[in-house]
Amino acid sequence: MAAAAAETSDASAAGIALAEANINWERLDKTRFHLIGAILFTVQQGTLHPTAVVKTRMQVAEGGLAHMSGFSVFRRILRSDGIPGIFRGFGTSAVGALPGRVLALTSLEVSKEMAFKYTEHFDMSEASRIAVANGVAGLVSSVFSSSYFVPLDVICQRLMVQGLPGMPTYRGPFDVIKKVVRTEGIRGLYRGFGITMLTQSPASALWWSSYGGAQHAIWRSLGYGNDSQTKPSQSELVAVQATAGTIAGACSSIITTPIDTIKTRLQVMDNYGSGRPSVMKTTRLLLDEDGWRGFYRGFGPRFLNMSLWGTSMIVTYELIKRLSVKPE
Repeated sequence: MAAAAAETSDASAAGIALAEANINWERLDKTRFHLIGAILFTVQQGTLHPTAVVKTRMQVAEGGLAHMSGFSVFRRILRSDGIPGIFRGFGTSAVGALPGRVLALTSLEVSKEMAFKYTEHFDMSEASRIAVANGVAGLVSSVFSSSYFVPLDVICQRLMVQGLPGMPTYRGPFDVIKKVVRTEGIRGLYRGFGITMLTQSPASALWWSSYGGAQHAIWRSLGYGNDSQTKPSQSELVAVQATAGTIAGACSSIITTPIDTIKTRLQVMDNYGSGRPSVMKTTRLLLDEDGWRGFYRGFGPRFLNMSLWGTSMIVTYELIKRLSVKPE
């Protein structure tokens, strides 16, 4: 969702070096952009999906599984369920994410363009205007995408944790929807929506802040300062973006894992006794089970997932934009 802000963040880090990568919304062939994006981002999503399954199971499991390493959980899933086990929920996630991705990227790009133009007459530096535009765009995109992706997350995560003790089994995504709606109504599909909305924007801001700072430091260390007239090669551009994305994903995972653990358990667990599940009930139950260390369940896989996601997202997104530029 935040991927579309890459070129403006890049420009703020090293404007001269990345001027050729500044491809705005008007220069893109929208059909090619979404078609190529659907293909490449689905491949990226499939590559990282096993780490999401491992992370989700570790966050939800009770007993020994919760304290096993991510690699041990991965091997255990392979032994018990085979290759299909580490891709549980992928079909639903991949197909379901297609319209959501179009919604998120379009709302982000359009709102970013509007915000950037609106700040033209303000007494602000270009870097500040870019930061404001990206922040507004991230907020707008977050609102639109969360309303779509939270129910999809609930469905996919319930499919991921099938087979764990105490977890129900389902015959597919539509069976998940039917059972959740039957017991909780439509509200059941929006478990965790509040905490997602409250945390999505800060998490996105943290990611892009880390990315911009890391990229700026890398460019300076390579000798590309404000006075530099030398433009880096395409391989240097990709390498710097990828490295900064990895660092940003790592930093973000450290801060956001406790919130993600609470959200995941809130969305998939039903053993709360009487009353509707809540953030407070989920937090108390987690503390009773495992103390404060429980908030970092699944940290290893999440750390790996977000680091790889940051790297692959930036590289993939920049490639998509270069392939989608309208002919001059």
